[in-house]
Amino acid sequence: MKGEERRINILNDLKESNSPIKGADISKKYDVTRQIIVQDIAILRAQGHNIVSTPQGYVYLGNNLSCTKVIAVKHKREDIEDELKTIIALGGKVIDVTIEHKVYGEITGKLMLKSFYDVEKFVERLNESDDMPLSNLTGGVHLHTIEADSVETLERIVQALEKKGYLILNS
Repeated sequence: MKGEERRINILNDLKESNSPIKGADISKKYDVTRQIIVQDIAILRAQGHNIVSTPQGYVYLGNNLSCTKVIAVKHKREDIEDELKTIIALGGKVIDVTIEHKVYGEITGKLMLKSFYDVEKFVERLNESDDMPLSNLTGGVHLHTIEADSVETLERIVQALEKKGYLILNS
């Protein structure tokens, strides 16, 4: 199979999948190295396809017709799960987390959390790791890009986070 044909197939796989696909699984399916898949994804992105890499694998975002909002929040480490589950329970998806670092500037980590299961696995990985959450570098202050199917849903999420004392800026 030629590279262009493989990339078309990879793109179709990502579009049809309801969950992230690991690069290792794609490389196995197409009998190429993981590095070839990384290059294929880079080429697809360069062609304008909205593909993101998450800890769970690659996700095709497509032509997103949903609404997004960046929110600024601050909380303790032990509140991470509650914050994320609050967003998801009200119909949101947590796209990423961003901090403003004094030396490096903006640092963003892709999260792509859309279910309680995703949050539980994220928190489990965080708790099992020696690494700290990005928000530890900024005293708990961080941004999230959240996505929902309507502006009304986004506003319900913002109100709930504000009520819990997590929201610091309605941006």
